[in-house]
Amino acid sequence: MTAVLDLQPVGCGDAEAEHDIETPHGVLHVTMRGVPRSNRPVILTYHDIGLNHKSCFNTLFNFEDMQEITQHFAVVHVDAPGQQEGAPPFPTGYQYPTMDQLAEMLPSVLTHLKVSSVIGIGVGAGAYILTRFALNQPNLVEGLVLINVDPCAEGWIDWAASKLTGWTSNLVDIVMSHHFSTDELTQNQELIQTYRLHISQDINQDNLSLFCTSYNSRRDLEIERPIPGLNENVTTLTCPALLVVGDSSPAVEAVVECNSRLNPTKTTLLKMADCGGLPQVVQPGKLTEAFKYFVQGMGYIPYVQLSHLNNDTVASAGMTRLARSRTQSSSSVSSGEGSRSHTHGQLEGTLDNQAQPQTMEVSC
Repeated sequence: MTAVLDLQPVGCGDAEAEHDIETPHGVLHVTMRGVPRSNRPVILTYHDIGLNHKSCFNTLFNFEDMQEITQHFAVVHVDAPGQQEGAPPFPTGYQYPTMDQLAEMLPSVLTHLKVSSVIGIGVGAGAYILTRFALNQPNLVEGLVLINVDPCAEGWIDWAASKLTGWTSNLVDIVMSHHFSTDELTQNQELIQTYRLHISQDINQDNLSLFCTSYNSRRDLEIERPIPGLNENVTTLTCPALLVVGDSSPAVEAVVECNSRLNPTKTTLLKMADCGGLPQVVQPGKLTEAFKYFVQGMGYIPYVQLSHLNNDTVASAGMTRLARSRTQSSSSVSSGEGSRSHTHGQLEGTLDNQAQPQTMEVSC
């Protein structure tokens, strides 16, 4: 599938409002659409290196079915410092925030916007930041969708450079190898050229270098899978989490590692077939479908109506259809609509207390 970079405003009735918000570690540029509702969280996004909120998420949020769900929520898009459109260069000697500090900036955003809790959607560096935020402030995060998340401290720059045989290992090349597999870099020329031009021309290169250095210097998240009766008080996410990765993404091993460190009763790993490093761009329909079931499992939407399914109403355990797709789990998926639960979404199904990860591969 060919994806085209979408930098147009999200097509919906709610106006977008831009804010520059003071935080303990500098100013954050955020874009908000809609008005927060007192009885539900806001969807908060955080992009990856080399991108901003538009180039990372517009394709997903402009997708017709995604707008069916966002009409129920306000949405806040966070741009990392200096990565937004038209961002000026930082002054000489500017100390870019660490990844931990980037996570520590988010509570100020929620306070400023009068948001009480969020469902986070993060990609790459953004997924790491949102995970750290959820570990620091679990009461503020009700759920996480983590695309290409890497919980480890190991930097990717040396690894990326080793893969760039015959290439000039400049910043743009290294960022491209972070996003795309070798096959994608050689086979999907339109997608690659589009994002290469965006990364090299639309993002301030000095600012990008600072963000990349911060990401490459990240700490290990130090999360550990809890085992009942043995180590139940370890550090790990307490909210439901949907881990997403394309089956040919450079991030597959990292995402599988993250899955192995999380509570299997609250975590689902979604490996998308025929998909590379940017599932939210290349396969927005499949990601939207999974996200709808995820949010529905949290009890915020009583049913899911998908336009491409001829307006069929899918029950709240409609993930059954996806779960049957090469799942290795022996869990059963509940078929009732059930009541809202913040501790365990129906997306994972009934795990029968098995300490095994849920893995679903969706044919896209």
